[in-house]
Amino acid sequence: MTPQEERLGFLVTDVARLMRQIFAQRIDGDALTLAQARALVQIAREEGLRQVELAERLDVQPITLARLLDQLEAEGLVERRVCQADRRAYRLYLLPAAEAHLTEIRQLGETLQNHALHGLDVAQIEVLYSALRIMRSNLAQLRHQQKDDVS
Repeated sequence: MTPQEERLGFLVTDVARLMRQIFAQRIDGDALTLAQARALVQIAREEGLRQVELAERLDVQPITLARLLDQLEAEGLVERRVCQADRRAYRLYLLPAAEAHLTEIRQLGETLQNHALHGLDVAQIEVLYSALRIMRSNLAQLRHQQKDDVS
């Protein structure tokens, strides 16, 4: 590998891309797209999430998310409820039919994660997770500062 390919951003991007590609290939037979699976997982993490918050977390445009949610709603997996505090906004909730999909998504994610971590011992895995959490926090802080600088 060239020194450029060994840079942190390239390595993290490559690992994330490979995990997404493998996940998408394996979930394909479940009648869900990768984007739909990601949306279900985020809603499961925080039921009542506003649509605009989900769009930000998935890094998609609100109109793109609206179409995706239309599909999930039509399949009976999620429902949108009007936000009582802001009647223009919608909050997102899972329906019981989503649970079977979430179980499969979690199992697939665990299998993929175990494969990705193969060859690392427990101490290395703990250091990896700790380092990634710190990096995420550092970058979230920087992003927040940049938003404040623009305002």
